[in-house]
Amino acid sequence: MRENSVRGARLLAALGLLATGLLSLGCEPGGVGDPCTPEDEYAADFTGYSVEQVNVESKSFQCLTRVCLVNHFQGRVSCPYGQTEETAEKCKDPANCMPGSPDYAASCRVPGQDGSQVEDRISVAVRPQRVERRADRAVYCSCRCAGPDPNANYCECPSGFTCRELVDNLGVGREQLAGSYCVKNGTQYETDSDVRECNPEEGNCGGGGANPPYND
Repeated sequence: MRENSVRGARLLAALGLLATGLLSLGCEPGGVGDPCTPEDEYAADFTGYSVEQVNVESKSFQCLTRVCLVNHFQGRVSCPYGQTEETAEKCKDPANCMPGSPDYAASCRVPGQDGSQVEDRISVAVRPQRVERRADRAVYCSCRCAGPDPNANYCECPSGFTCRELVDNLGVGREQLAGSYCVKNGTQYETDSDVRECNPEEGNCGGGGANPPYND
């Protein structure tokens, strides 16, 4: 019941943000390049994304374009340093991983929650983000700028973005996602790129080596 109420509140907030953006000519939250948190991350048993893959959330209420692009990103947007299997198991005990406790900084939580409730704690191991492919470089609102359907409506990428083919047309219901998307300049994925991961001992992904306590 509590999970449904949290999701409902989040949906209403997102709809309100969307409506505000549509009514306001001065500000467009959720435009191409704006940050977004994929819906997958609201599941406590979601282990995170694989850097080898591209994922497209085509009905994102966080983006005016309705597209949240996950472009060769590893882990969870809301948990840069990830968490170990040991931490995940330890945090299943209500007495552990409370805000302010030693284990809190090393654990992951559902976006928008502080983890004080067990159901808001991520229950599985999560890989850390890669230093060179942090969320600000690989996860953001985008739009489809080209594709196989000659009758589809495609967007024009704004300044600072390039239209790049990311999703192949493999059938099986993916035809509406296949094609090219607006990608931030200078963030093209290279298989032989830097593979360093966020390390809490080095604090190389900010936050003093701690996962953020609260993420929208």
